[in-house]
Amino acid sequence: MDYCGPTMSIVDTSTGECRTAQVFVAVMGASNYTYAEATYSQKLEDWVMSHARCFEFLGGVSELIIPDNLKSAVTKPCRYEPDLNPTYQQLATHYDTVIVPARPYKPKDKAKAEVGVQIIERWIMARLRNETFFSLRQLNLKIQALLVNLNQRKMKKHPGSRLSQFDAIDRPALKPLPTQPYSYTLVKQVSVHIDYHVEIEKHYYSVPHTLIKQKLEAHASGKLVTLYHQGIRVAVHPRSYREGAHTTLDLHMPIAHQKQQQWTPQRFERWASKFGTSTEQFVMQLMQAKKHPEQSYRACMGLLRLGKKFSDQRLEAACHRALTTGVTRVKQVKTILEKGLDKQPLPQAQGDLLQDIDHKNIRGNHYYH
Repeated sequence: MDYCGPTMSIVDTSTGECRTAQVFVAVMGASNYTYAEATYSQKLEDWVMSHARCFEFLGGVSELIIPDNLKSAVTKPCRYEPDLNPTYQQLATHYDTVIVPARPYKPKDKAKAEVGVQIIERWIMARLRNETFFSLRQLNLKIQALLVNLNQRKMKKHPGSRLSQFDAIDRPALKPLPTQPYSYTLVKQVSVHIDYHVEIEKHYYSVPHTLIKQKLEAHASGKLVTLYHQGIRVAVHPRSYREGAHTTLDLHMPIAHQKQQQWTPQRFERWASKFGTSTEQFVMQLMQAKKHPEQSYRACMGLLRLGKKFSDQRLEAACHRALTTGVTRVKQVKTILEKGLDKQPLPQAQGDLLQDIDHKNIRGNHYYH
């Protein structure tokens, strides 16, 4: 499994701009039977889904997969024990196959793919270089048509064609496809924050509060997010793509009789009060804006840590300015401090400050945690 070096261009009909498409190539070991397709990137989801479509094309699963050491396949290259991307490993588990990455800088380990890439570049991509494509599907339909010709063409150094060799040698050795089709699932390690939530692609999901500061394994499919601790499932949520929002189950919340040392609204208020009354009021405002106070803990933590960076006095002045002018977000308080607005007299019109500190390039709350 590998990608071609050259890329293809696809014209965006709405803008007229060209998008670059990568060409994925897979070659069977005995028959040289070849599969190829175009995707918009070499990122994890494209890489993994190309494998799934390849197995469908073959009508079965090979005993081994020998990929290159690209980041979507290998998180830490090593000649002897490379670390596989957990999402890629989950694909292999689903198809009951084994991934054996080629050793770094050892092209002979994947010689079939190296030759297959060259053939695709010369036999297919070269023939399409003067054509214009307006969608990925249109390009892939052309690639599929030329693949049929490539695989049915007689080979010079071997009897018959790639297809006839595949039918005679490789196809009988393939494992059957799983009964359940593969669904892309992102697998990653996550940490439980003090608000007993974990972050997955900028959305926050709750877990039992007893797991605060623990490492979990998250499995995020298109519909569900499942979280595991030491192999045991501890939480399941519907998948959400709302950035900065929370998905919280009440049963994950701490019981009312918490120990004093646990994070509570009162603890944040006491911490904030050490900076001054304005900081305390701003923290209370952050917590009151959420359905569950715990959902504001990250923002509160980010706010109070600004005192360490800019000084207690300046944070108090910035919070006073924020409360006076209607500012409600931590990133805006940070901008007040970065621009030194806390040292200046309050503006006469509230809109003057908001215009100064609101900007499209300012990042969201997740930046501070």
